Amino acid sequence: MNRYEFPSKNNWNELIKRPVLKREEVSEIVAEIFNEVQKFGDKALFDFNKKFDSVEIENLSLSKNEIDNSAQLISVGLKDAIQQAKENITKFHNSQKIEIQKIETTKGVICWRENRAIEKVGIYIPGGTAPLFSTVLMLAIPAQLAGCKEIILCTPPDKNGEINPAILYTAKLCGITKIFKIGGAQAIAAMTFGTETIPNVYKIFGPGNQFVVAAKELTQNFGIAIDMPAGPSEVLIIADENAVPEFCAADLLSQAEHGSDSQVIFVSTDREILDETIEEVEKQIKNLQRNEFAQQSLNNSHFILVETIEEALEFSNLYAPEHLILAIENFENYIPLIKNAGSVFLGNYSCESAGDYASGTNHTLPTNGFAKNYSGVSLDSFVKKITFQNLSKNGLQNLGKTIEIMAEAEGLFAHKNAVSIRLKK
Repeated sequence: MNRYEFPSKNNWNELIKRPVLKREEVSEIVAEIFNEVQKFGDKALFDFNKKFDSVEIENLSLSKNEIDNSAQLISVGLKDAIQQAKENITKFHNSQKIEIQKIETTKGVICWRENRAIEKVGIYIPGGTAPLFSTVLMLAIPAQLAGCKEIILCTPPDKNGEINPAILYTAKLCGITKIFKIGGAQAIAAMTFGTETIPNVYKIFGPGNQFVVAAKELTQNFGIAIDMPAGPSEVLIIADENAVPEFCAADLLSQAEHGSDSQVIFVSTDREILDETIEEVEKQIKNLQRNEFAQQSLNNSHFILVETIEEALEFSNLYAPEHLILAIENFENYIPLIKNAGSVFLGNYSCESAGDYASGTNHTLPTNGFAKNYSGVSLDSFVKKITFQNLSKNGLQNLGKTIEIMAEAEGLFAHKNAVSIRLKK
């Protein structure tokens, strides 16, 4: 853990740096994976399952029985929790639907915009040490609400060739039946090009390790859209003298346990709170199952003492965190000062885990400073917006002269003629 007291603003650019990944090496491996999948299709996927996940399987597709049997393998308590989370996420994302508004910009000129679902989308769900069934909810629910016709899901199998039953149960609950046993960059490549078994898609969603992130970047070269550039998870907490160190430490560790390349930042205006939070982190980490990941993450993390909440928010806006927690009094007064953040948690009882699982907001968020120019996943992520216009005769007469003058000024006389010819009629 790195501690800083009243750092100069000249040093802030150093403090906002994320852990550096070996980009060139990763990019070369991912490019080769894409090449193999494009050339050899399913055969390459079977080979990569064996190479990277140490598993040999006979079929990439999950059978209906495998999906249906998942319900028997998880507890009633977990089913109830998933159901409540589903209801909250559905309620929040359903509220994002908009009604069509037709605007008369000039007399006789009507313009409007309509949503159309992206027809084919792919969802990537990490498996491994943390099978993120919650991400199935976060991506499948808005995809269904948007009306996407084809939703496919890729997730890596375990060493027995099986998929975590919670992932399968959640997928079925959300109406997803096309599920494939493939992970990593090879899954992204499969959804990019399509194989004998896995269909190609128009947009790919979901988090992953550095190879998945690099693969999502590469897929854009082949005309496939992605949800956002996203890397390792992160949280920034701003705390004043009213913060609860025990709570703050728990929130910091909840992000640190994601992986060794995650980063957590704690910014406080109170030295005592800063010291007590560090003590709490050291105390709580001992009881975590994933304390090795958390400890490695803490090596990249910072505890910073500043003068004021305004200064803390200025630093936060520069860092642009995926998750921002305001453990401060009168947080409502400071909301207008938040410019860059993926998702914000207000007050001592708004733990970041609530947004990760069940409050209703989406947990697929921009990381690595991309909160400066990207939003988290929402209903809008699964739709395109098409504009329409309808000009009556009077409408063209009212607007025609303006179009003609502008087209002629740009030297585009065919554009002008498209108006002139109609006006003469």
